[in-house]
Amino acid sequence: MAEHMVEFSDATFETEVLSSDIPVVVDFTATWCGPCKKIAPIVDDLAGQYAGKVKVGKLDIDANPNTPVKYRVRGVPTLILFKDGKEASRLVGAVPKKRIEALFA
Repeated sequence: MAEHMVEFSDATFETEVLSSDIPVVVDFTATWCGPCKKIAPIVDDLAGQYAGKVKVGKLDIDANPNTPVKYRVRGVPTLILFKDGKEASRLVGAVPKKRIEALFA
């Protein structure tokens, strides 16, 4: 995982994401997911570009089943932007870099 990426879990989600004082992008992913692997380098790159402004991390849906259910994640990859502890925006699927970048703006 890239140096600017955080590994989120069901146990750390509240503290790391919902209580964060900066916006957080959560990449709901799975090890078996081809489209997830396709967008991973884009998300890693944006994590570096926005370091200090936006916290970015991954949450493995298989290892952490509770959080995806709570946020109605029905497919992966799903990227959700959280601001002030609330969902602000969502992207589903392997979308182009420009759409992912817009999530960070």
